[in-house]
Amino acid sequence: MNNHSSPRAPRLDRVMTVANLASAGAALLFASVLLILLQFLSLRSAMVEDMRVQMRIIGDNSTAALMFHDRQASKETLEALSASPNVSAAGIFTLSGAPLASFARDGAEPVAMPAAWLIQDGYRFGWRELELAHRIIGNDGPIGVVAVRASLAQLHARLLGHAGLTLSIALSAMALAYLVVSRMRRVVKTAEAHLDYLAHIDPVTGLPNRHAFNGRLETALRSIDLNGGSVGLLLLDLDNFKIVNDTLGHQTGDDLLKAAARRLMEILRSGDVICRIGGDEFAIIIDAMHAAHGDAVAEKLLNALATPFEIDGHEIYVSGSIGISTYPEDGADMAALTRNADTAMYQAKGKGKNTFERFHPDLNQRAQKRMTLETNLRKALDRGELTLHYQPQVSLRDGRLVGLEALLRWRHPELGLVSPAEFIPVAEESGLIVPIGRWVVHTACRQVAAWRDAGLGDVHVCVNLSPRQARDPHMLHDTVMALREAGMRPQQLELEITETVLMENVHANVELLHRLQREGIRLSIDDFGTGYSSMAYLKRFPIDQVKIDRTFVRDIPGDGDDEAITTAIIAMAHSLGLTVVAEGVETEAQLRFLREAGCDTMQGYYFAEPRPADAIAVLLRERLAERE
Repeated sequence: MNNHSSPRAPRLDRVMTVANLASAGAALLFASVLLILLQFLSLRSAMVEDMRVQMRIIGDNSTAALMFHDRQASKETLEALSASPNVSAAGIFTLSGAPLASFARDGAEPVAMPAAWLIQDGYRFGWRELELAHRIIGNDGPIGVVAVRASLAQLHARLLGHAGLTLSIALSAMALAYLVVSRMRRVVKTAEAHLDYLAHIDPVTGLPNRHAFNGRLETALRSIDLNGGSVGLLLLDLDNFKIVNDTLGHQTGDDLLKAAARRLMEILRSGDVICRIGGDEFAIIIDAMHAAHGDAVAEKLLNALATPFEIDGHEIYVSGSIGISTYPEDGADMAALTRNADTAMYQAKGKGKNTFERFHPDLNQRAQKRMTLETNLRKALDRGELTLHYQPQVSLRDGRLVGLEALLRWRHPELGLVSPAEFIPVAEESGLIVPIGRWVVHTACRQVAAWRDAGLGDVHVCVNLSPRQARDPHMLHDTVMALREAGMRPQQLELEITETVLMENVHANVELLHRLQREGIRLSIDDFGTGYSSMAYLKRFPIDQVKIDRTFVRDIPGDGDDEAITTAIIAMAHSLGLTVVAEGVETEAQLRFLREAGCDTMQGYYFAEPRPADAIAVLLRERLAERE
């Protein structure tokens, strides 16, 4: 998987984290120093205040001693300072500076008469000591001075304790912050790794996803641009995967995708890259050394899928359609290369699936033609370019006209008459078949009403139902409304559904057919024998009629296999109480064989080709005249 981040990004991330932690630590250290300074100022202020209180007490108690020059009384007064551990020396002086009494702890130098400025300011701080002076008042004026020298050792000890506690808290906070940040970084890295996994890995198969595929392919093309060579791109789409999802459930579908991914990986070379880029679509990037061997790789991939898969007790067969393009021959950039491989893959599907197709310029022309058809088809309804032709269905027993099949035709003003084989698949793939199919039902019903109002009798009409229409939730409502608006009996309308449509979503289609049948609408299986034909399916679906595909009628009589299949279909259908229509009847011999085999109805050019509504009106009048 490509690493989309720079190799320097993790280092830069670590540097930024360390820088952020360092900034936070510096801020915390600065705050701690400020706090210690505040603590120092607070302790100093408290000490000065405490010493002043003691000096005032000494001064008040020394007034009489000073007035009478009582040295013993002054000395006794100073002795009270011995209880204060901070005081190292003290003295009482007259205003002339003569000492009256002094106090000094062991080894301490006695206090001298303080200078005038100290007496004025009250105290002076040194590094190790605090000196204070206090005037003694008596007889309405100063009569002496008390001087004290105090040690700052205890203040320093307390400050050191506060500083240690503050720094311990700061360091603990930094350590806790580091642990939290480290844990958060690990959590973020884990989350980033998981997000990166989700962004680049398909959760079902474990393969690189579309996002990773784009990166891998871009890197491969850039390498070719620099070094020369070529890169092969294969797009593989699993055929009929939707049927597995619809019939066995999405969990089984996911299990099938996992198993298919494992098989595909096993047969690829180490230099090849396989990605899951869609629901059932895989992309394989072939390395430059083997880009020319795309066909051989495609063959191996298809062979790997050929063996059935055992999923939850079900034996599932799945095939693939592969489109191949090569850079730079088949595309000048990543978008063109992918688009051309996709075009080739759809061409492979159109060839019958379980095959591969290499891109060539003609496919682009076909894609452009398809796009042109789709663009014009979107406008065809509004422009009135679509019309219906009707092909009669005749009873083999008495030759009576028993119904008409409505067939869609498109006459473009520039393209001319466009074959249904060209525009019907385009309408189906683009979804246009839903509004077109709705128009067909309404138009056919209105035409039946018009023939009835013209006195041509009640006609039975058949309309084909496409796979997209069967999935349209409004189809039943639209059909019933078309019948009501035309005043047409539901039994006059028959919907023809192919076996493939029935099997796309069995449970939903069974319910849909029952609802249609409850409305009185007849149901027919079209092209019977070309899909999943079996007695079990016929018993399961509420069907009124079976249409034998023209491929079985074309070579009878004469082809023993087709004769046996046709006879078996007729017998099987009759045993279930169903009527049988044979398509593509063109010869008298085919008519005789079908009549002898017991077929009920025929449809084909032997009796009449599809005709516009006016020509059918003439035919209906002729039939009425013959009966009279």
